[in-house]
Amino acid sequence: MNWPNRLTVLRILLVPVFITAIVYRRLVFAAVVFLIASITDALDGYLARVLDQRTEFGAMADPLADKLLLNSAFLSFSLVAGLPDHLRMPIYVPIVVISRDAIIMIGVFAITHFNGKVEGRPTVIGKITTFVQMVTILSLLIGFKYSSFFWNITVAVTVVSGLDYVRRGMREINAKS
Repeated sequence: MNWPNRLTVLRILLVPVFITAIVYRRLVFAAVVFLIASITDALDGYLARVLDQRTEFGAMADPLADKLLLNSAFLSFSLVAGLPDHLRMPIYVPIVVISRDAIIMIGVFAITHFNGKVEGRPTVIGKITTFVQMVTILSLLIGFKYSSFFWNITVAVTVVSGLDYVRRGMREINAKS
């Protein structure tokens, strides 16, 4: 197993640690864990490119690790009791975020079924969405009083990104039909 894949596995292993920190309202510790996970996300992609160590495992596990971390964070900030009001995210935020990811996964299965292969590169709007989602979680972790500003931007960008992926997926299915 190469270093980029080890970093991806580390990020996956940090998810339950992160959730536990939020459940016990140890937000400083959760912020440190989230930052480490975010750094490993950037570092594993960089190392895979620079060292030319891209693997099928990494191509599949890296986005999965991102989704696990971000979706669990959004759910935790919506469902964990005892958080201050400005840190309690309304349930519609994780519903939008998780629904987008589910729709993308369903699309990948559909395209694979019809075309046999999916081009798995993320789009620019997809990368922006991940960045905005990470900023939203960081704003909550540092206790930013106006975090609702960020989570509403996250909802908007996530919807736009989801629609873009649906449009691209439909185009790909239609091109092979």
